[in-house]
Amino acid sequence: MHGKILIQCDLVVLTGLHIGASSAFSAIGSVDNPVIRDPMTGLPIVPGSSLKGKLRCLLARSLAKDVERMPDFNRDDPRILRLFGSSEKPIYRSRLQFADCFLKNQKQMELAAITEVKAENAIQRSNCVANPRQIERVVKGAVFGVSMVYDVLNDAQLMEDFQMMAKGIKLLQWDYLGGHGSRGSGRVSLKNFQLRGFETTADLEMLQKVLEEVESYELFAV
Repeated sequence: MHGKILIQCDLVVLTGLHIGASSAFSAIGSVDNPVIRDPMTGLPIVPGSSLKGKLRCLLARSLAKDVERMPDFNRDDPRILRLFGSSEKPIYRSRLQFADCFLKNQKQMELAAITEVKAENAIQRSNCVANPRQIERVVKGAVFGVSMVYDVLNDAQLMEDFQMMAKGIKLLQWDYLGGHGSRGSGRVSLKNFQLRGFETTADLEMLQKVLEEVESYELFAV
């Protein structure tokens, strides 16, 4: 039977998070690199595409074992193609659907500030002239609600798929989300997993335990 499993958790920002929006029409004096925001509320968001793309990239790197010779997207490991999809034969429909992540603790964050502006300098090596720039970041302590829907298409592959998801989340917590990660931005933690099923007999409690194991991989304190 074709069923679905809703996977929800919290994405906690541990160091300033920058997922950028276009600054092509920024006013004079505005931040050079603003974060992407919900146009209805003006609050920062984490696009589902950013989370999906990062998880897929980390899993592909892990399984390829050679970041200098990465395969084409459509030639990723079959376990990755099942979860994230393929547009070439054999065509895989993505079993995972990602929603945009919206801020959950807005009232708490408004007591201080939801974003900060981080000043940086790029030094031109030929003449040592500084090129200052400003980067907007969501501050540590912000919590975004993550929602993913998993399509149950093959009961025999269910556990393997969830183990792959857990591996990707573990890798993310050892890596970073968004930009400027090599300079300290983008450390996040995923926790408080909750699963709900629709038209499936899957053991949700067991699958939830697989994902909950990643909570011990938080490397940076808030």
